[in-house]
Amino acid sequence: KMATFNEKKTCSQRMENFQRFIWNPDAGELMGRTLINWVWISLYYVAFYCIMSCLFALALYVMLSTLNPYTPTYQDRLHAPGLWLGVMVRPDVFGEEGVQIFFNLSEKSSWERHVKTLQDFLSVYNKSVQFEKNCNCTRGKYYFQDSFKGPDHTKYACRFIREMLGNCSGLQDPTFGYKVGQPCFIIRMNRIINFLPGNGTAPYVNCTKVGGHSLGETETFPVNGTFDLSYFPYYGKKAQPNYTNPLIAVKFLNLERNKEITVECKVIGKEIITDNPHDPYEGKVLFRVKICD
Repeated sequence: KMATFNEKKTCSQRMENFQRFIWNPDAGELMGRTLINWVWISLYYVAFYCIMSCLFALALYVMLSTLNPYTPTYQDRLHAPGLWLGVMVRPDVFGEEGVQIFFNLSEKSSWERHVKTLQDFLSVYNKSVQFEKNCNCTRGKYYFQDSFKGPDHTKYACRFIREMLGNCSGLQDPTFGYKVGQPCFIIRMNRIINFLPGNGTAPYVNCTKVGGHSLGETETFPVNGTFDLSYFPYYGKKAQPNYTNPLIAVKFLNLERNKEITVECKVIGKEIITDNPHDPYEGKVLFRVKICD
């Protein structure tokens, strides 16, 4: 009996048993169940997943109905007692230790890419674009908009044309000073909805040399390197689809040659933190510059 019990089945017997499991003509069963049982099981799962889908859709609808399409419910960039503010610089070639702008005056290809980066970045600040999409604003005060008076139920955005960047506009000097070793850098703040910088006083950019003395003579554009208050508050991409960030251009006129210099540019203003020990890049941007002859 034990020998008979342990007797191995042939391949044909296994196939025959499998086929009988798939369809048993004697009992009228498909994979061990009658057709009516399969119908009831199928109906159960269809009903179950339909109900689950409806519950999920209802929960999603209720959640979305509580959201404002123009303003985020929570803004983790705004916190007491100050503001988490990100600052960016152009050109922005990243190396192993952050942004590094190294170029050789005698090698056009080494600085030409930085020039192209600035030209591309400033293309949306051309007069043709700004005059078509944006409007003139009263300078020196916040531009509050309580209603959507712009086209297609939007809010207006203030014009910022590249001419305001003076010698760093790329119009008088298409090389932005890189050809002669007097490079321009463009500084801008990240967009934050309903941010009112400076508490009524326009914030400004101040650039210094890290671990050393003065950077030498510099020029800032617009005048005094200030972000005019008329570009704030920002109401979001949906409300202001044509909004362009205000910019500050810094031109270094006599940087030391053949030496790597670390530059730190801070946005100075009330309630803007620049000395957070937990985030060394809050409210400022650092980049390295090296100009070789």
